[in-house]
Amino acid sequence: MSRNLGLRRFILYLRTMQKTLFYFLLLVAFLSNAQEKKNDSIPFEDLKYREDQFYIGFTYNFINNKPAAISQQGFSGGFQLGFIRDLPLNKKRNLGLGLGLGYATNSYNQNLLIQKNGGVIQYAVLDNEVTSYSKNKLNMHIVEVPIQLRWRTSSASSHKFWRVYAGLKFGYVFNTIIKHKGEIGDFRLKNTADIQKIQTDLDLSFGWNTWNFYLSYGLQPLLKKTAKLNGKPIEMSTIKFGLLFYIF
Repeated sequence: MSRNLGLRRFILYLRTMQKTLFYFLLLVAFLSNAQEKKNDSIPFEDLKYREDQFYIGFTYNFINNKPAAISQQGFSGGFQLGFIRDLPLNKKRNLGLGLGLGYATNSYNQNLLIQKNGGVIQYAVLDNEVTSYSKNKLNMHIVEVPIQLRWRTSSASSHKFWRVYAGLKFGYVFNTIIKHKGEIGDFRLKNTADIQKIQTDLDLSFGWNTWNFYLSYGLQPLLKKTAKLNGKPIEMSTIKFGLLFYIF
């Protein structure tokens, strides 16, 4: 009974918000029209504007600097979304800084076995000819702070333009999951101590209007120096490429 009552209240709330949004949009349209008439004598191009943008992106993730015995298997993908605040640097406002906040999740399918044995994390290479398995994947969930130098051909009257945005992306890995399904058993490990929590990437996006190509190069290994294979640190890093969509 209480669940039904809560659902009714939620539906009523949505209807109320819908009416509020409708009247708010009418008010915005009225004020915008009045403002345009008031500023008829001012060139529209000179009005201050920003390229604040929401973004959403999809990537294919390559493992870089991997040991010779390590190989990627299957699809390793990534997803990201967030918001970037634009800070114009010149009068033309086609050059600016971007500071944002976002979320990303990245997966890596490969043959590096990470398992816990007697409370100790151990690393080994899975050989398909010796051990069969259907899944061996590392998932990362990250809070990201992108900082960009932004060049674009936009203007206040046109939001269809060429852009080149380059910068650094600082990330904090707040959750990791290792999944394995195979002959040696099925298991999941969460938040292993050897995962590098702080990630820094060089990234670049360029394109026209909403559609943009995206490239990211990891400056730090995925694992700490305590993660070793055959006595040597596993210094795997990442290279990501894909598509990024900027949405006003």
